[in-house]
Amino acid sequence: MGTIFDTVDPVVFKSYIFWSAVLGLKMLVMSILTSTKRHAKKAYASPEDVPKGVKSVTSDPDVERIRRAHLNDLENILPFFVIGFLYLFTNPSVLVATNLFRAVAVARIVHTLVYAVFVIPQPARGLSWMVGYFSTAYMAVKIILQFL
Repeated sequence: MGTIFDTVDPVVFKSYIFWSAVLGLKMLVMSILTSTKRHAKKAYASPEDVPKGVKSVTSDPDVERIRRAHLNDLENILPFFVIGFLYLFTNPSVLVATNLFRAVAVARIVHTLVYAVFVIPQPARGLSWMVGYFSTAYMAVKIILQFL
């Protein structure tokens, strides 16, 4: 008797793993970006982080922008990890699944670039957010319909 994992196309699974790893790495980079900006702006999160003799601030708009981008990643990438994994069990076509995974990853990277790195006015951030959000929502609907 086979398992449910036998129904997962290995090519789709590899694509999911690859793009999930890209997004995981992207989230790790956000921590470094936040830390680097905090150090550059002398905006430390805790008093014990402040080097001796350095006058610091507790908040900086540039640091907060990066933190909001990171929070937005947590709100969007973590659901993708779960929904993308469950989507594997809907027997999606390789082309559709790969492009959905790719769309989410590229959209999240672009979202960070236009919001926290090279600040570009709307609608760039909103459009990039929508691509990732609706790609993930599409997968969620397909899962629900498949297992209804």
